[in-house]
Amino acid sequence: MNLLLSNARLVLEPFIQDGDERLLYNTFTNPYVRKFLWDDQMISKDIVKGIFEKNKKHFEEEHWGLWKIIIQRDGSFIGFVGLWYFFDEGQPQLLYGLLPDFKGYGYATEASLMVIQYTFEQLGFSYVVASCDKNNLPSHGVCLRLGMVYDCEKVIEEKPTVFYILRNQT
Repeated sequence: MNLLLSNARLVLEPFIQDGDERLLYNTFTNPYVRKFLWDDQMISKDIVKGIFEKNKKHFEEEHWGLWKIIIQRDGSFIGFVGLWYFFDEGQPQLLYGLLPDFKGYGYATEASLMVIQYTFEQLGFSYVVASCDKNNLPSHGVCLRLGMVYDCEKVIEEKPTVFYILRNQT
């Protein structure tokens, strides 16, 4: 199964290569990214090492995980997108994060659509779920642009969290 995804603007490449663990750490600890992803808490290199190792295993065994988002035109790394287990879900959720210089250009929506298409066509999922903090309005906008619909709101770890869902129509 080809794990490299691409279109005219973007390349999605799995975080599985030497050096990717450091890139993942730098991305997760970027103040803009960590604000919602990690509730603005600084995370350790050990936590990222565990995520990186799990990511490699997910790709090896299940053909999904976190991909780097790279601009085709110049090879710039701009963030990540993929699938990851959160909470007590039966399948992984859609997850994305962009470095601040690259927000507002449609990259999160475009990369997420590529993963959703892969999820439905290659993995055979019948639906995709995404969740975001209630006050993370940009992520709500991405979910809506993806065609996702509001599913529910839950309080998780004392934070209101909104869930969106997209069902495979094929």
